[in-house]
Amino acid sequence: MPMNKTTAVDIFIVGGGMIGSSLAAQIAPSGMHIALLENRAPAPYDPASTPDLRVSALSPASISFLEAAKAWPAIAAMRSAPFRRMQVWENQRDQSTLFDAAEVDVPCLGHIIENRLVQLACLEALQNHENVTVLCPDEISRINYHPEGSHISLASGQSFEAKLLIGADGANSQVRKAAGIALDSRQYPMHALVATVNIEGGERDITWQRFTPDGPQSLLPLPGDYASLVWYHRPSEVRRLLTLDDTALLDAFRQHFPKALPEITGLVHRGSFALTRSHATHYVRQGVALIGDAAHTIHPLAGQGVNLGFQDAAVLSNLLLKAWHDHKQIGALSHLSQYEQQRKLGNHLMQRAMDAFSYGFSNDIAPLRFARNLGLRLANHQGPLKREVIRYALGLGTSRQHLPAPLRKLIPQRTA
Repeated sequence: MPMNKTTAVDIFIVGGGMIGSSLAAQIAPSGMHIALLENRAPAPYDPASTPDLRVSALSPASISFLEAAKAWPAIAAMRSAPFRRMQVWENQRDQSTLFDAAEVDVPCLGHIIENRLVQLACLEALQNHENVTVLCPDEISRINYHPEGSHISLASGQSFEAKLLIGADGANSQVRKAAGIALDSRQYPMHALVATVNIEGGERDITWQRFTPDGPQSLLPLPGDYASLVWYHRPSEVRRLLTLDDTALLDAFRQHFPKALPEITGLVHRGSFALTRSHATHYVRQGVALIGDAAHTIHPLAGQGVNLGFQDAAVLSNLLLKAWHDHKQIGALSHLSQYEQQRKLGNHLMQRAMDAFSYGFSNDIAPLRFARNLGLRLANHQGPLKREVIRYALGLGTSRQHLPAPLRKLIPQRTA
């Protein structure tokens, strides 16, 4: 029996989800030979279908990256829910703060989009590039990492030799393990119950979030008469809630979520997931790079995990395109190290910020309760301060010292 031929490529990306496929779409026009592996083909888009359970809140910066990767027009042609306002409640009290995109002169604070649709759009953007090989569905059989070029064997029998191996394969990254990169990881003491629900009154342009001692509660708009509900709670309580039938679970939503929310009229999908914080000790080695959840996961409190992944892809793609243009070795540590230097500290700071917000808001300790109440009141009544808070949340360049002391206590100091 003849042996299968090994295909040589410049870059092999393991993981064709949102982050991996968007990176491939961004660098594809360069002419580099790229292979993109994804183990599960996304279902085609059906405009008559109900929204998926897995959605993300994409920031303006992430949308700009998807525009540059030529994927945004396909997403816009499918469906998404832009939100221009965000209302935040503290605990069970009436105190709330409304943040509005108009206060920082941006059209919206973000879009709620189904993960699958982002992936579909990125894969569609790759179809016109003959230099890109999409391997989907297929799986890794073995990775032999080598600094000068890794060998990848697939379950289908195909094999590849890559100058640069990129891990976009999630928190349990096979690429990270093959490269011998360690991971610092810990579980949070809460799980998230997620549900796609029907709401009364049609699509809204606002997200709602309330902080309680047991954990945050969120309702995110989806196209049409739908919304994505997220309820953070103790693992045992999430398991109990998932045993309820649809009627009882809807009653629990109505009982425990703010009365000011739109009426929740039906339940479409439900699920849950554990919360984990993890950070790779290194993002790169010679001939290998990690992006997205393969490099870091954070508390999903503000939905920033996927946006950090798109920022990783944006920085890495720029460095790879420059290296290719300058005829440098694509897997050289010199420019890969620049990617780690530009991304690792910022991701770490965002992890700390989400931990601080989660701890600062998800308890009923008197001093912290006073600080967060004061912070929300100040943010609600001072125009310049509200603009700084929104800009910080959107990553638009504000500085921590411009925030008042009560909010600075919940946001970590930037350190080297």
